[in-house]
Amino acid sequence: MDITSPTLLKLKGILFFFLGLLCAGLLLMFVQPLVSWKVVALLLLCVWAFCRAYYFCFYVLHHYVDGRYRYAGMWDLFLCATGLKKKPKADLKGPESSRAKQP
Repeated sequence: MDITSPTLLKLKGILFFFLGLLCAGLLLMFVQPLVSWKVVALLLLCVWAFCRAYYFCFYVLHHYVDGRYRYAGMWDLFLCATGLKKKPKADLKGPESSRAKQP
């Protein structure tokens, strides 16, 4: 089931944000004797790097490398990258194709 409601998509983003805050807080709480600015900085850098990697996998590959790159998730991308699954073909009737034709 695909979520198409803008309100539900925004709610999903907010829930992911709070889940990230909760996990970061719990992680820092569990390593309490070792918490320092270095640990916090490395945690933030780790989160930022994974966010950029995710952005690269799903936005950059599709928009700047090849429009045929479309994946259902990270596992699907892994299967295609390792050759265990064929690359999905772009849907020529999708909204991206209509934007590409506009001047």
